[in-house]
Amino acid sequence: MSCIFCQIISGEAKGTILYRDDLVTAFRDIHPIAATHILIVPNKHIESVNSIEPEDAPLLGHLFLVAKELAAREGVSEKGYRLMMNTGRDGGQTVLHLHLHLIAGKLARFHLG
Repeated sequence: MSCIFCQIISGEAKGTILYRDDLVTAFRDIHPIAATHILIVPNKHIESVNSIEPEDAPLLGHLFLVAKELAAREGVSEKGYRLMMNTGRDGGQTVLHLHLHLIAGKLARFHLG
């Protein structure tokens, strides 16, 4: 069975998709910790930073370019935003599919899974 992020990417599970291309999909976090909380995930299943390979470097760079574009679209690029990537259970990763958090605005709570 595929992970929930793979299911959102494939359309098997619901998600508020904000961006999609051949490499990545971005959607709103269902448990936001701030006014803006978007997850940017590779369409290719990669479990975590510990699982990336040298050939994934262009994909990882693309995640950050998409984050920059989404921050501008959301109107948070001027005031600032946080980009975070958790690795492993002890690092706060709750879904074992690499994902970049784009967080901005007032924090509701501080837990980044």
